[in-house]
Amino acid sequence: MAFEIRSFLASKKCIIVGCGREGISTYRFIRSILPELPLCIADQDLQLLIKHPVFTKDQHLSFQLGDTYLDQLDSFDLIIKTPGVSLKTLQQLPAREKISSQTDLFLRMYGKQVIGITGTKGKSTTSSLIRHIVLKHTDNTVLVGNIGVPPFDMLEQINADTIIVCELSSHQLQYITAAPHISILLNLYEEHLDHYNSYLEYQLSKLNIALCQTTTDHFIYNLDDERIADLLKSHPTLGVKHPFSKLKPALNGAWIDDKMMHLSLDITLDFYPLASPRKLLGSHNLLNIMAATLACKLSGITDQAILNGIADFKGLEHWIEYVGCYHNINYYNDSISTIPQAAIAAVETLKDVDTLILGGFDRGIDYSILVEYLRKATLRNIIFVGAAGTRIHQLLVKAGVDNKFFFTTNDYKEVVAKAREVTKPGAICLLSPAAASYDQFKNFEERGNYFKELVKA
Repeated sequence: MAFEIRSFLASKKCIIVGCGREGISTYRFIRSILPELPLCIADQDLQLLIKHPVFTKDQHLSFQLGDTYLDQLDSFDLIIKTPGVSLKTLQQLPAREKISSQTDLFLRMYGKQVIGITGTKGKSTTSSLIRHIVLKHTDNTVLVGNIGVPPFDMLEQINADTIIVCELSSHQLQYITAAPHISILLNLYEEHLDHYNSYLEYQLSKLNIALCQTTTDHFIYNLDDERIADLLKSHPTLGVKHPFSKLKPALNGAWIDDKMMHLSLDITLDFYPLASPRKLLGSHNLLNIMAATLACKLSGITDQAILNGIADFKGLEHWIEYVGCYHNINYYNDSISTIPQAAIAAVETLKDVDTLILGGFDRGIDYSILVEYLRKATLRNIIFVGAAGTRIHQLLVKAGVDNKFFFTTNDYKEVVAKAREVTKPGAICLLSPAAASYDQFKNFEERGNYFKELVKA
């Protein structure tokens, strides 16, 4: 595998755009196979060489730093873009065939061994569930991608039989030219609108996980998602389609009724009774379970391994995570919730939510569905944080919601103190912000961890 990528890169003038974790991973990989290849690193950080003094020892490395780091990209043969960099501000994009990424290069090398998972919400849960199931069958598997591990960092653990589970963001998929052998598209909601020129551009970036497949590949998708249905009407895909649904039978896929998950692949099976004990709660997670089941069946994982994996998978940190019971209040951390649909799903899953914490960085997304839900919901208290919280508050007041206790602050210490004061004994206080975190925090993990620290203190 390394020989193929070596020959592909050897004759090219290459630039790595963005020098975060994935950019450094890409640099290390290229240097491991081509130690003398002339290479450029572009990054906005003028302190890059101070932070990474190892770069000063590389005589074949040059830099484009500062506000003009995206200038003259078209002068390179290969632009290896990292996920955190948006090219939407460029007046003229470089030629499309020049733009690649670590994800693209990795899929060119190992795509036929990859189960790739994307979607606005649920991709980390589904990716982790798939790996959890696969581990019931074989330990020759890795989990890489958007979940926090650059694929190139795991190359030493990959052989020809490794099952590679890869969580993929829209940023990682935007410029791919090869796709996973088994691709999953869970859903499409408004998200990351600050990174793209339009919502359609975001959706098409996600759909690349199927558009770049061949006729021998498999595409698993949510039949109930109208946005996905509309995209597939206008953008034909080549992979074998495997839909999943909560609403109707799905030919060559999976669906659920009141009692059972059914599979319809080679034969139709009553596969999984919904009354079976499981730790991954919420009806929305049944969609993730169906997607994971189809992917594992198509990968040759045994039925018993799949059923065992579904039964004892606990879910992930920051996903409707139980923090604990303090002063007779049950606290839950759902900091991963950055869109209104996620907050609604969390409230629906937990049922007995009395206090909901909403808000954060305002990306201008449509909150009408959340306002309508909260207008009818039985929870009594809403605490608003940040610019997004202020806007949601204003929308609720405009909608005539006056039967709840509202409290607004930007201080999470005040948030937790007020939640303790107003939440009724035995009920739930839920952090499910429906907004991004980077007005106050580096990411949703930092927000969730800070909330948990305050609660436990």
